[in-house]
Formats: sequence, structure tokens, C-alpha cells
Amino acid sequence: MAGGVEFERLVRVQATLRRKNIDALLVSQPHNRRYLSGYTAPDHGIQETSGFLLIPGDGPPYLLTDSRFTLQAEAEAPLYQVALYSKGLLKLLERLQKKIGFKTLAFESDYFLHSSFLRLASLWAKKGLTLRPESGLIEQMRVVKDEHELHLLRQSTRLNEQVFQSVYQTIEPGMTEREIALAIDLTMREMGAEGPSFDTIVAFGTNAARPHAVPTDRELLAGDLVLIDMGLVHKGYCSDMTRTFVFGKPDQTYLDRHRLVRQAMLAGIGTIRAGVTGAEVDRAARRVLAEGGYGEAFGHGLGHGVGVAVHEDPRLSPRGRKQLRAGMVVTVEPGLYLADWGGIRLENMVVVTDTGCEVLNRDTTGLDL
Repeated sequence: MAGGVEFERLVRVQATLRRKNIDALLVSQPHNRRYLSGYTAPDHGIQETSGFLLIPGDGPPYLLTDSRFTLQAEAEAPLYQVALYSKGLLKLLERLQKKIGFKTLAFESDYFLHSSFLRLASLWAKKGLTLRPESGLIEQMRVVKDEHELHLLRQSTRLNEQVFQSVYQTIEPGMTEREIALAIDLTMREMGAEGPSFDTIVAFGTNAARPHAVPTDRELLAGDLVLIDMGLVHKGYCSDMTRTFVFGKPDQTYLDRHRLVRQAMLAGIGTIRAGVTGAEVDRAARRVLAEGGYGEAFGHGLGHGVGVAVHEDPRLSPRGRKQLRAGMVVTVEPGLYLADWGGIRLENMVVVTDTGCEVLNRDTTGLDL
């Protein structure tokens, strides 16, 4: 077997399977699949997968796919034996079960299709085999990042900021939200990113009151509030950043509200360290907004983990009961949203440390008001 991070992760997974008395694991979640194998082919919807990983507790793992992806799978996942399901996944699993001899097969219950489960369960029952649902087995491995992952996340964040600044310098009156969003996505690819890590958000004025606004043909006017939430994928790792500014000279109302959101972000960042819960961090930022009279204007959680997926554990929210651990990477993104005025959200990514956190972002656009 080849070396590298995928080998280390495979060893950890197999050790976990043995500890939990699981003979084999079927991995269907795309981010988990890439995390464990290096195989980058995306799924075109949950009903059109580009493959599965079959990982036994001992012995060589398999990448199950079809002929469209054979060459890519062999090139990107050298640790895995590529097996094609020309007659369907169930037929291939039946053949491999006889070859490997596993009796208990675990699957990812949060992602595996119920219809596929029913077909597999029917087949397995006839053979006296056991299907075992598992939730979060690989996701919990992904929560704490190693130095290699932190290096890629720093690079992803830096590239994201470079893209933002490149497009920011070109913004002018008359441009639409959609045009700016398209420019951001195009620039990401031109500057070497795999693509956006989520649908880019560009919102002017009252449109910014929608936390997940979809870019429209609304044209930019002098004095408009502009919210841009963007992230990209760099070598498999995501970034996520939000900047809000006024195109022109901001009025005092905007300045006061912007400064309040910034104070909330700083309060959240200042609370982060290993051992505190996500709820404690969320509460610190939320308190600032509430004391400023805008507690009801901040409805979503303060932040989320970032890694091979742009939204993963841990969660900074009122329900975030788990303690943060050194090496976790999270966003801190308080917001203020008023339907008849607009919205402000400021977002940075940080690495949790034993004594505090490291802010990954260097871009200060709008943060020094």
C-alpha cells in the first residue's frame, strides 16, 4: 500500500471497525469518500453516485464504481482495489461478501438511500447477514484537523481573500448581484481553485436581510449596502468568508450597526479556546447584539466547522453542547438582519488552540470601521 494521509486515515478507520465489532463499512457520503481515499469524483445528486468505498476491518479496501470513473479511480485512489458494478451495486456487494467473508456490514445511515437499504436488507436477510446503521463515524474523525489539513485550510482562506480583493477592485455602479457573483466564481477558477465551496452570495440593500440570499439582477447604486459571502475549494479543503460594506460613504446608522456586529464577532473569537462549548461562544457574541438592541435580528447560529465540507461539526450555536478541541476549524459569523433596511454579516475562520484561537483571515475589508 502507498503511504500518505489516506493510508493513516484508513488505518484509523479499520481500527475503529475492529473495536466496534464491525466486519466492513460501506462509505457513500462524498466528502467522507474523498477524505478516506483521495477520489475526487463528485456525485450528481444523491441518486447518481460516482462510487462507494467498501472498507473491511482487515485487509485491502475497495472502491466500487462504474466504467465512467475507472481511470480516475485508479489514478486517485491507489490504496483501493477498483471494482466495477456493471450489474449494479447489490450484485457486486454479494460477490465481494463471498470473497471477503464479512458477516456484518455497516452503512452511513445519514446518507445511504432508504430504497437502497431496503433492497440490501432483503438480500442480506436471506443470507443471514447483518446490516448495521452508523452515524458520524467518519465525520468525527474529520473534526480535528492535522497539520497537513491546517496548511491546506490556510491556503484556501488566503486564496479566497485574493479572489475577493481581485473582484472587489472591479465593482462599480450598475453591476448586478448576479454579475458580481459570476465574476467571483470565474475568478476562483482562474486563480486555481477547484470551484466555489457553496453558492456565492451577493446581496445589495434590503436583499442582504436574507442570510442565504440568491443573487438577482438588482443593480448596484451609490450608497448601497453590499454583502458578499463566498468560499472556495482548494486541494479538497474549503474556505468561507463574509464581508459587508457600503458602496460609497456609509451613514451613521450603518456605521453603528456594523461596529456592533464587529464587536459581536470579536467577542465570539475572544471566547474560543479548547474546552469551551459551542453554546458558550455563541452566547458571548449573541449577548453583544442583544445589549445593542438587536438580539431578535440575529437568528442563525454563530458558526460551524469547516474542512473537506464547508459545513461540518462542530457547531457554534445555542445547541452546541460539545466542547471545542484544539485543531478544530470554525467560522465566526454574527449577523444583523432587518427586512426594511438590509443586513450585515461578518465572518472569519479560526483554528481552535489550547489557549485561544488563530484567526486565519487577513483581509480586513470593512472590519476596521
